[in-house]
Amino acid sequence: MFDSHSVPPLASQIVGISRPNRWQVYHRLQELMISCWCPNDGSLRVEVNNSIEAILVRSTVQQFIASRGELVDWLERCWRTKNSGDLNSSG
Repeated sequence: MFDSHSVPPLASQIVGISRPNRWQVYHRLQELMISCWCPNDGSLRVEVNNSIEAILVRSTVQQFIASRGELVDWLERCWRTKNSGDLNSSG
């Protein structure tokens, strides 16, 4: 039987983020049930166990560190990708 606890994490990463944002990111990652902690050195450490968690971590951090323009650009690219995928599948 597969035991997910016996699989080593893909990586434990230190996320460079400002102190106020760090706590917001920390709490959001906790809500997403992603292992993370804030040691006394002021960093945010995140344990990434699979690709889905990696995507969720990136997305969560981007919400707090990206500029509004970067977020708008990312959203527009997503819409274009979705729309071009719709056109390809309908033909």
